[in-house]
Amino acid sequence: MKLSEEEFNKLVRFDAAYRVDHKIVAGVDEAGRGPLAGPVVAAAVIVLNPVEGVYDSKALSRKIRESLFERIIENSIVGIGLSSPEEIDLINVLAATRLAMNRALSVLSERPDYVIVDGKWLKLDVKGECVVRGDRKSASIASASIIAKVFRDRIMDSLDSLYPEYGYRRHKGYCTEMHLNALREFGPTTWHRLTYRPIRELIPKELVSRWSEENEVSNARLFRAGLTTTEVKN
Repeated sequence: MKLSEEEFNKLVRFDAAYRVDHKIVAGVDEAGRGPLAGPVVAAAVIVLNPVEGVYDSKALSRKIRESLFERIIENSIVGIGLSSPEEIDLINVLAATRLAMNRALSVLSERPDYVIVDGKWLKLDVKGECVVRGDRKSASIASASIIAKVFRDRIMDSLDSLYPEYGYRRHKGYCTEMHLNALREFGPTTWHRLTYRPIRELIPKELVSRWSEENEVSNARLFRAGLTTTEVKN
């Protein structure tokens, strides 16, 4: 998708309106709340020079996202934060998303005065507000959506090299038929989100026993997933 000059300028003006009252404004977005495997990745972006072409990452091809990723890095202050599958299982995906976003904000080289966050109901450590469909309204949120998406895709590509049987390079951990078929054949890994129903229902008891005995998965995490009856702190 290619924005017209006027459409792009509208995204830039959206951010400029916030800078009237707040000197440094960061856009924040995430990638990976829905998949069955892998981390949640969040990005915080303070735009120094708006990069033409930024928009909701889901509406852009991978080739365009990759190109924009490098240009955003060169023209912005960027912070990236992650929450692991274990954290997602232990504190739930919404809290893990908030944690990843706060981590992204914490590593920015400049602290923003205000944040605008894609979505709703997500209060962060820095004062700000949520913007529904913000990745289609704000240049800084759109930039954050691209950074988060590309960074997470690269993680899933790396996992594909370690676990080629799951096809992560193709589906990025989402609940596709290909992914489910691989889970039925090979079973879940510790990179899967054990509290998610499709995963929880495909974990054999012998795998749970092995994970527990070899300390590959904490008992607290197994308990949260309903795979053990007592919570034992590791």
